[in-house]
Amino acid sequence: MILTGNEISKQVKKDKITILPFDAKQINPNSYNVELGDYLKVYEDEVLDSRSELKTKTIQIPDDGIVLMPNKIYLGYTKEIIGSDYFVPTITGRSSTGRLGLFVQITADLVDIGFKGNLTFQLHAVQPIRIYKGMKLGQIMFWKTKGKIKLYNGKYQNSIGPQESKVFKDFD
Repeated sequence: MILTGNEISKQVKKDKITILPFDAKQINPNSYNVELGDYLKVYEDEVLDSRSELKTKTIQIPDDGIVLMPNKIYLGYTKEIIGSDYFVPTITGRSSTGRLGLFVQITADLVDIGFKGNLTFQLHAVQPIRIYKGMKLGQIMFWKTKGKIKLYNGKYQNSIGPQESKVFKDFD
């Protein structure tokens, strides 16, 4: 069962949902709008080898924005710290950004219960698009669970900023 916006606000006040900073103006009927942080990461290699730790470079987003180009993956992050030990967050793009041809998450919309940190946006532009730090890019929803809860304690726990893939660790 998905939480309503009103219920998200109540659970934030009860410390059962973490959204820091929290702004009640970003509540929707059953989601919360999240903003883009101040910088992006991009992979340096043309071919991404999933068995190797990949090098990235950091790009600060200037005040006048940055143009994302097609055929490139950009890693951004939510300005907000997100998490819950009681509800399962999922993240998706806002319809407004989707209508501009910007994917904000490609396949990783599920955030495990117990995760806390910045969420990574996997940004992909269909055509060149200018984006800005602080732009409301995505929305997060929270779901009630059924069954015994096992809290997440994986490789992305307590993430600060955008996190590059750590899939290479799965091969160990």
